[in-house]
Amino acid sequence: MKRIQRVAGAVVGAAVGDALGGPFEFGPPGAFSARFPLPGTGGEMSGGGGWGPGEATDDTQMAVLVAESLLERGGLDLPDVFARFQRWAASEPKDIGLQTEEVLTNGMPWDLAAAFHFQVSRRAAGNGSLMRASTSAVHFAPAGREATMEAARRIAALTHGDRAAWEGTAVFHELVRVALEGTDPLTVLPDVLALVHPDHRGRYATVLAPHWHPEQATEFNGAVWPCLGSAVWALRTTSGFEEAIRAAIDLGGDTDTVAAVTGGLAGAYYGLDAIPARWTRPLHVPLPGFGGRVLRLPDLLHLAHRLGG
Repeated sequence: MKRIQRVAGAVVGAAVGDALGGPFEFGPPGAFSARFPLPGTGGEMSGGGGWGPGEATDDTQMAVLVAESLLERGGLDLPDVFARFQRWAASEPKDIGLQTEEVLTNGMPWDLAAAFHFQVSRRAAGNGSLMRASTSAVHFAPAGREATMEAARRIAALTHGDRAAWEGTAVFHELVRVALEGTDPLTVLPDVLALVHPDHRGRYATVLAPHWHPEQATEFNGAVWPCLGSAVWALRTTSGFEEAIRAAIDLGGDTDTVAAVTGGLAGAYYGLDAIPARWTRPLHVPLPGFGGRVLRLPDLLHLAHRLGG
């Protein structure tokens, strides 16, 4: 398989998982299979919960903003990324994480806003930096392990002051990098865990262990470590893109983000052709605050090619 197929798979796969999971957010386990019991029969991109059929949520919207900043600025320009996030947040998107919204609207400059929020709240380990990481993971993959993990941490820190969020996003970046090379990302988990900050290594070692199951999570999967652990579990316990996404959404809870993270990993591993066309055809990504733009599959493919071609 050509690398560009995996690159496109990561970007589109994350968006597909997001759009499929959105209507089931905060629902009970098994809701997706209860509504669509037979895989491959279609109709899954039917929308619901305030989302149109195939409509991606804030997860993909923010991923696109990161991607466009990286491309237009010729690399990582953190103040620019933050300014785009602020513009988007000010446009009253349908969905925005509470923590992310507080950071983007607290009036502090880009390099202090998240730290200030964490200092006050002491709670900033949500999955909001992980959910948007598919595009940056693709972009920084050619730079190697150390560089892609450090870029992940820096982008995460724009909205999340808790280092736990930085480390989870860094692990995801590295797993995508490995998958883009055609290697099973699960095989490198021990090496990646060794690079996680010591204060958080044990927590990630638990949720990324071979026999861990999301039912063992001690926190809601809106937190970064059980979210990443659930995505890795979905990849580990299934044998294809569609099966992995179904497993992720059937966990319930923060279904759009768990499925987006799963879709990024599974898309990088299985490639674009493994994503059902019935899921990509209705896919669209509104960009509130940016002139009414709506990205569709050709736009996402073009973005992926520019990011990782």
